[in-house]
Amino acid sequence: MRTFTLRGGARAEVVAAEWHDAFGVVTRGRVQLELRDGEPGPVLGRDAGFWLRGTGVRALRNPDRRTARVRVFTPGAVTRQATHSVRQAPYEGDDMNSMKDTEMVAGPASGLPRYTHRFRGLAGTGLIATFAAMVITTLAAALARVAGVDFEIPDGGETIPLSGVAVVTGFFSVVGVVIAVALLRWSARPADRFVWTAVALTVISLVPALISGANAATITALLGLHLVAAAVVIPVLARSLRTRTD
Repeated sequence: MRTFTLRGGARAEVVAAEWHDAFGVVTRGRVQLELRDGEPGPVLGRDAGFWLRGTGVRALRNPDRRTARVRVFTPGAVTRQATHSVRQAPYEGDDMNSMKDTEMVAGPASGLPRYTHRFRGLAGTGLIATFAAMVITTLAAALARVAGVDFEIPDGGETIPLSGVAVVTGFFSVVGVVIAVALLRWSARPADRFVWTAVALTVISLVPALISGANAATITALLGLHLVAAAVVIPVLARSLRTRTD
């Protein structure tokens, strides 16, 4: 039996071939499984168990700041740590039926964590979706104006310019990207929570248009622009979150 203590941001590499029948249980904090191709696997909470055989897991990582602990049961296991130093207690056998327990303490990896590429990839995808939403909503607003929508707000008699549509779309889309990145960092189910949060914020964003006092055509166009932007950005970010956590 072997216990891994992973400090915040730490990563412990394992040799899967030598952990043929290993079974792990998270006893503290959260642990993310890193797959063989380097992609992040599922994040497991306390009392969650997992097999290593046939799963392609090559490392255990603590995605949080708090210390995590994993207890691994295996007939015979050898681990190695390539990215940071590991302090290992004296080892005298590692039988599943033995009461002896070897503890390995992994500190934070030096330099930027390996998982930073997830956040960069998500942010990059979000910015691309943001630009696409800005282009689409601006074109839609231009077509609506050609069709006779004046986009005039009675309060002050101002008319919303096309640049204003692009700026507002870009601002709220970037807010969505920030929320997605934060959930990827701190949530165990970032995709689901992002969808619920984004949908709720989209509904709230419709309120100003409804109470603006503009004519029916302008209100309808503004509502449509909000929904179009949401339809572009939300699915892209949700899909990107799932591919980085599933």
